[in-house]
Amino acid sequence: MAHHIPPLNFGMVADDLYRSGQPNELNFPFLEKLQLKKIIFLAPEDPSQQFVNFCDDQDIELIHLGIDTMTNPWNPISEDVVISALKIILNPDNYPLAIMCNLGRHRTGTVVGCLRKLQRWNLTSILEEYRRFAGSKVRLLNEQFIELFDTDLVGIPDDAPKWL
Repeated sequence: MAHHIPPLNFGMVADDLYRSGQPNELNFPFLEKLQLKKIIFLAPEDPSQQFVNFCDDQDIELIHLGIDTMTNPWNPISEDVVISALKIILNPDNYPLAIMCNLGRHRTGTVVGCLRKLQRWNLTSILEEYRRFAGSKVRLLNEQFIELFDTDLVGIPDDAPKWL
């Protein structure tokens, strides 16, 4: 029997909404089971060719939002990228859906943190979740971004997921 190995920092955010780092071929059998429709890829670098091929084979739409040539990888994710990601996340037609960046820590954690603000989680709980995935690599700029993120910039669609 094949072992199904989840990608680094894999977690369930909500029904049919997942988060992780960029998968490798060991993780593909696990991801197949999720029957993903779309993946939001937030890393500034291109996804690996194996990952692109896997998405093509599985008919998964890979949406690369992380490309921001003006920033270096250490900079926090831009507000525009977060808002674009949240618009995709708030559309139930995109599910099952995964949010990924290279390690599933900072960019993914920032987007999930902003989503939690839309869900009206309190800041302590939001930052606790961010830190759980970031481990020893917590970035205060990302925590500050989440804290200051203006949820009014995100239009909630009428058909938003039920858990919102």
